[in-house]
Order: sequence, then C-alpha cells, then structure tokens
Amino acid sequence: MAEHLSQSELDYPFKLLEYFNGFRVSKIIFSACELGVFDLLLKSQDALSAQHVAHELGTSVDGMERLLDALVGIEILEVEKAEGTALYSSTDVANLYLAKGSAKSLHDMIIYRSQTVYPLWNNLADAIREGRNQYEKTFGLPSAHFFQAIYRSEEEMLKFMGIMSCHWVLDGHDVVTAFDLSRFQKVVDLGGEDPPPVHSHHLLRCCTGALANEMARAYPASSVTVFDLPEVVEAAQKHFKQDSGVTFQSGDFFSGEIPGADLYVLARVIHDWPEEKCLELLKKIYETCKPGGGVLLVEALLFENRRGPIMAQIFSLNMLVQTQGRERTPSEYTHMLNKSGFRNVLVCRTGKSYDAILAVR
Repeated sequence: MAEHLSQSELDYPFKLLEYFNGFRVSKIIFSACELGVFDLLLKSQDALSAQHVAHELGTSVDGMERLLDALVGIEILEVEKAEGTALYSSTDVANLYLAKGSAKSLHDMIIYRSQTVYPLWNNLADAIREGRNQYEKTFGLPSAHFFQAIYRSEEEMLKFMGIMSCHWVLDGHDVVTAFDLSRFQKVVDLGGEDPPPVHSHHLLRCCTGALANEMARAYPASSVTVFDLPEVVEAAQKHFKQDSGVTFQSGDFFSGEIPGADLYVLARVIHDWPEEKCLELLKKIYETCKPGGGVLLVEALLFENRRGPIMAQIFSLNMLVQTQGRERTPSEYTHMLNKSGFRNVLVCRTGKSYDAILAVR
C-alpha cells in the first residue's frame, strides 16, 4: 500500500484521520435528525438563526450553534451572515433525504442506525472475538434469537420496517430492473423469518411492500404478492402506503408452505443466515418452483478478490454484530443456488448498495 502513497500522505495521515472521525460525522447527522433540525428548516420559508432553532427545538443555543456549524462544514446545511447574525438553511439534499416529510426520506434509516446499530457496533471487537451478535451485551436480550431482539417492541418493528422502505427508495428500481423479469407473470416477495421458540415479532424483509411496489411498477403485467407473517402483514398494511396493486398473503416460509409463483424474491434475507439455513430455504423454493421459474436474490455482493466494495464489507461486519449471517461473493451465492438445484445463475452489479442474482430452474 505504501508505494501508492505520496510523501505528503506518509508525512501526515489525512485519510486515517478522516476515518477516525467518521463516527463523529455520523453522530452529527443522527443527532440533527433526532432533534428535528431538518424538519424545522424544511418547514421554514426563511433561513433561521441558531437561537431561533434552539428555542423551537428546546436545546441550548451554544450546542445548537456548534451542531449547525458542523452540518455546514459537511455541506448538509448552508449559512449566510446578515447584520452580524449567522442564518442557517437546508440544502436540497437535506430536504430530500433527511427531513421526515420527503418522499425519499432516509429519516427512519438514520434513527435505526443511531439507536440500534450504533450501540451494537460499540461492541464490535467482542463480536469478532466471540463470533456472534451482541444483542445480549448491548440490550440485555438473548443473542440466540436475534429477531426477537430486533423486534423487542412494536416501536422497534415499525422502526425496522421504515428502514427497509428507505433502502428500496434508493435501490429498489435498480435491483428489479437489473434483469428483464417481464416473463415472470406471478411474483412472490418472500419476507418474514424462522420464528424463535418463544413468541416475538418477526423481521419483514420486504417489510412495507416498498420493493414489491417497485416490482409492480416496473412490470405492470405481472401480479406481485408479499408473503409474510400475519402480524407483519397487518402492520405493513396499516402503517405504510400501498399504491401499486400489490397484494399481501400471510404465512411463514420456513415452517409452512409457500405459495406457487413464477419468480420468488428474497431481498436481504439470505445474508442473515449461515449456509445450512440458506440451503434449507433455497431447496424449498426450488422444489416449489416450476421449470422455467426462478428466484431473485437481492444482496450486497463482495468482490471475489476480497478487496471490496467497502460498503459490502461493512455490511458483513454488521451481519456479525446483528445476526448469524454474512455478506458473500457471487461464487458463494452461485454455489448455494447450484447446491439447491438451480443451474442457470446470472449476476448483476447495480453500482448501488445492493446487487441482483437471478437463478432459473
């Protein structure tokens, strides 16, 4: 690595210092979202002083001024001086992605990162030492039943459903159009998870139906069904808008039968589990699938040479901290699909956070 660095970079570690401070930048954005800064600025027709923002949000003026200045520094807010007073306003990026009211808001994702993922990552070193998730140490909840921990309350369930919706706002269209799926007339988006021994809420990977909505918009001649556990289907229909003709069906794809379909979608499901659990599910899909039918996996793919992408590598560490799974390379997914019976496997990197793998029987 050293031969690729300039002398100035060797003399002063700019990149390392940038990495060291990454968590601080994250918490600046997290805190601004939690306090309601972006929502207040979006609603305001005028630029606001730190004193005004602090009064409206119930914070100290000094603390708010420092937060707003930092947000300007990372180019999320803008500032101008008027008669000696600094006045702050939102950028288009902040209005579009950070305020709650925007159609492309990532607010739910940010709150989940701040209140659930961030505390878990504080125990990353222990996760690496032990090779298991850190729910017990972080939240006092059983590590063995990590979905019970993820959905320890209705509030947590809705929070996670919100973050899934955020992902598909950004990546949904790219993954459902990575291949021409128009030949598949009946599509089932499989969500939900294997229930733990005791009652709990369960994870909904298709969650709000956001990815299914993208599928329905891209292929209007196809029927799209979200298949998930009853309580999660009920929450999705109650709390999240459905506007594309997507239907919902209750069930559990691990313990019960799955409905017939031409194409099954597993979006961010396989990466939660060790290989034996993945094979159990993929074999079940293969056995239900008719010749010519297939499965679409949506995952963050590692490079075969293990050199990236850095986002997928970070996601894989997150799977260690939060679940029993990992991110994988295309060849690892192909191996599992072949072992399950699928022979025709195509891989498409979208250039976004999530990629697509299509396997046809």
